[in-house]
Amino acid sequence: MTDLFAHAAGFERLPMTDAEVSVWPQFYSSAQAALMKQQLLDETPWRQEAIKVWGKSHLQPRLTAWVADPGVVYAYSGLTLTNLPWTPTLQEIREHLEAACGQHFNSVLLNLYRDGQDSMGWHSDDEAELGRDPVIASLSLGATRVFKFKHKTAAQEKPLAVELKDGTLLLMAGPTQHHWQHSITKQSKAEGARINLTFRQVLKPTEPERRA
Repeated sequence: MTDLFAHAAGFERLPMTDAEVSVWPQFYSSAQAALMKQQLLDETPWRQEAIKVWGKSHLQPRLTAWVADPGVVYAYSGLTLTNLPWTPTLQEIREHLEAACGQHFNSVLLNLYRDGQDSMGWHSDDEAELGRDPVIASLSLGATRVFKFKHKTAAQEKPLAVELKDGTLLLMAGPTQHHWQHSITKQSKAEGARINLTFRQVLKPTEPERRA
């Protein structure tokens, strides 16, 4: 199996078994991140979507938006997302991330954590339309939040917590989604809002899955 990030400048591999997870601290400078965050806050039509959890409908504890190439469809937890067009800001970020990890991305899920009470529950990005071993590039802009990992089956593997600071890039690849879940829990001391951009390559209905 090819490790996409083992030799890429700026990336630091996290000590996790059954996973390929790397972090690039301050992929963007504080000044760059602040500018991008404000542009995204101003230009994004944020929504609070309802998802199904254990058969019941709940409003997500954060705001979201979905931007993708034409014809790209993505759904999770009973929610099918509505495509928005790429803005110049998101297109610029996409080009930077594609160059950094050598991976094409045709979509991005934007999450706005308005304060420390906004959160994301435990889950894996393992939907069929993401392919067998998806590469997820996750960019953080704004307030620092703690990103947590836990192994699905290996009790001896200790949970891992990573501080995602302003401008940090996190990459997940290989078998990560098969074996680990991740979350962002509520955080009383979070200062201000945080935008998270998760870039991914979604397989189109007529596009076969690419095998390594």
